[in-house]
Amino acid sequence: MIPDASVATADPLGDAVLAARLFALAPGIFKGLTLRGGSPARDALVAALGDTMALRRLPGHVDDERLLGGIDLAASLSAGRPIRQTGLIEEAQGGALIAGMAERMDGAIAGRLAQALDDGQVALVLLDDAAEPEEAPPASLTERLAFTCDLAASREWRGVELAPALGTLAQVAPLETQALRALAATAEALGVDSLRALIFAGEAARGLAALDGRAAASEADLSGAVRLVLAPRATRLPPQEQDAPPEDQPPPPPDGERDDQSESEQQQQEIDLSELLVEAAKASIPADLLAQLAQGKAPRRSSSSGTGQKRKAATRGKPLGARAGMPRGGAKLALIDSLRAAVPWQAVRRKELGGEAGADAASPILMRKEDLRIRRFEERAARVTIFAVDASGSAAAARLAEAKGAVELMLGQAYVTRSEVALVAFRGTTAELILPPTRSLTRARRALSELPGGGGTPLALGLNVAREVAEAVIARGRSAALVILTDGRANIAADGSPGRPQAKLDGEAAARAIAARGIDALVVDISARPGPEGAELARALDGRFLALPRADARMLQAAINAVQPVGKAA
Repeated sequence: MIPDASVATADPLGDAVLAARLFALAPGIFKGLTLRGGSPARDALVAALGDTMALRRLPGHVDDERLLGGIDLAASLSAGRPIRQTGLIEEAQGGALIAGMAERMDGAIAGRLAQALDDGQVALVLLDDAAEPEEAPPASLTERLAFTCDLAASREWRGVELAPALGTLAQVAPLETQALRALAATAEALGVDSLRALIFAGEAARGLAALDGRAAASEADLSGAVRLVLAPRATRLPPQEQDAPPEDQPPPPPDGERDDQSESEQQQQEIDLSELLVEAAKASIPADLLAQLAQGKAPRRSSSSGTGQKRKAATRGKPLGARAGMPRGGAKLALIDSLRAAVPWQAVRRKELGGEAGADAASPILMRKEDLRIRRFEERAARVTIFAVDASGSAAAARLAEAKGAVELMLGQAYVTRSEVALVAFRGTTAELILPPTRSLTRARRALSELPGGGGTPLALGLNVAREVAEAVIARGRSAALVILTDGRANIAADGSPGRPQAKLDGEAAARAIAARGIDALVVDISARPGPEGAELARALDGRFLALPRADARMLQAAINAVQPVGKAA
């Protein structure tokens, strides 16, 4: 399958094949590619790439010793001297490392790979299996790879092959200044501010010419490079075209001004070329991303799954690299790592102990305190969403109905996302915790069915109770987020006395206390006519505001998911 570089194919596999051919043409220049979306098309493309170059699999829990190389413990103990083993980076030279489930890659491993990419020691193929738009491989890697291809929607996979190039990059002339300026203008129009991306685009244009055995890049090659490199990185839509200038032609310039005119004509040609490249980029941006950019929403992607805070643990969770330390306080000894740390020093230690009385120079291995290593783990803390519901007034029934529906939807995901919910209700002169943090749907439904409504609005009391619940959650090592359903029109002060002025001041003070604690908060105003009070409350909370006069439970759940704490290191 050899798609034409000048035509954007309907199926994304066509461009992915082009990207793979360019990568195989010059792995040291393009560094690699990211393939998003598990599909038969991606599997077929990886297989075809494996027929072209050597691919080494990167284990999901690889450690520094296996990645970078180090001491071969078994061989060293057998030989009585340090024996070095090669690492995956060294073994993959001349080919590429392929990393599955790259969206879950540990940050430390990503850093090692980024350094290897910069040093020209390795090339990478990242397989992105993320199910949510917010998930992605580490940006430190994807920014260093030339191509990103999304094959989730591809329906073609039969007969995928990477045809050999008819030429080499060395046989293609460097891009002219006009072409370089057009690429730079296109990158600026798309909001691509990475210099690496601009360099990749220029080399991709030359690479497309090399694939066809041509000595110079054409406009079609430039369009193809924009489509493959710049369009997937777009963070905004290009500005709208301005009205065309009047068609009145000025009189011919004097002879002394002809040079200026020729320069102006050259600039006009550069503008025309950049406009052509921008149109090529817009045509290749996926429809969903195009809609986001049209609304001014740049893609927000992270390497976190959004299931809660990451925290270091001593006994369970995702294995991390061992570190120096004593095996106490619940920490476990990493025996292999401890032996590996001791082996390189055996010759020196035997010489030191050889002349001392009682020293056993024939000991199989001499260990010291500084050799000890302990295991490290990382686990995700449970996530608790605390609903603080204004149960006062005539609109309480509608607000409570939406809160009940949202709580039930959140609990439906509890076992998948390790999330819990809690419910605080405030009305009259009181605020209380109706539902402590739980995953029990039966318990939640029973508490929700008994939730009363009516009375005044003690906003400050409700916020204070919600903050206390959040602080208790955080103290237990879990992450907390507040979802406050109210119109913000408080009329009961913190001491239970009526009066709007004091109630407003007390509410603002309670909100500032939550903000000072750094607790994520979302204010949802679902009153019939949202006023300024809800937005003011959100500002005091340093949180988000959402006005949903016609909210339903699913809309509310989507808003709640947007405010969940993600990826915060403990």
